[in-house]
Amino acid sequence: MTEEILAKIKQLPPLPESAMQIEAVYQNPDSNFSDMVKILEKDPLLTADILKAANSPLYGFSREINAISQAVGLFGMGTVRGFALASIVKKSFSLDLSPYGISNDMFSNLSKKQHALMTAWCIRKENKLLGILSPAAFLVEIGKVLIAQQIMGEGKQTAFRDALKELQDVEAAERKIVDSDTPEVSSTIFAMWKFEKGLVEVIKNCEKPEEADPEYKKAACILNVVRATVPINGVITDESVAKAKELIVKYDLDMESFDKALESNR
Repeated sequence: MTEEILAKIKQLPPLPESAMQIEAVYQNPDSNFSDMVKILEKDPLLTADILKAANSPLYGFSREINAISQAVGLFGMGTVRGFALASIVKKSFSLDLSPYGISNDMFSNLSKKQHALMTAWCIRKENKLLGILSPAAFLVEIGKVLIAQQIMGEGKQTAFRDALKELQDVEAAERKIVDSDTPEVSSTIFAMWKFEKGLVEVIKNCEKPEEADPEYKKAACILNVVRATVPINGVITDESVAKAKELIVKYDLDMESFDKALESNR
């Protein structure tokens, strides 16, 4: 990672108190459903953001979710924590993803689509992993914000677009132009903010799960598959699905559950 990007990370403001409280409740083994609801209800704007996310058509609920207690009951503490952290973290950044050829809305929808697919795929057989995978799906791409800033600051937009076209691989293009990539930058941000080891480890190694600690390897594999399925423009294609299925076979993951999740997320 370049010194310039590392400096940008170190200059980020600390997480707001609301995020610290959410993390404290989530990490406390003695905390429960009600504790999480009480913390979230203290912040009306955050509550509104969470309910808006939970009511996305991507999740397929037929009835509106109109209370935080409903959201926590339906999605679980881990997923609602993901909704909350995504809202809080993205407000900590000034977004301009133009070097990637995507708008801020497209960037937001990318995370939502990745998360929806992740949830549908893992909700039954890998539910225990969603505590890490839910926030990881929402937050893994945030490193692109600082990489975009670096590209624009160095006037390398054209070089980056050329690298994307030549390499057909976003992370490879990032490494060529700024000597770092999204998982590395994102994981460094969350390590600085003292998020738990598992979340940092999964994000850091999502493109190379074999390098993850054994405890987190499967979650890193799943995140890799989801990112391959839903590429940077947020559009799932036959090509992206084929790439994802190659990874599923490679990592010996559950293909049947993936196919079912894909049916409701294309």
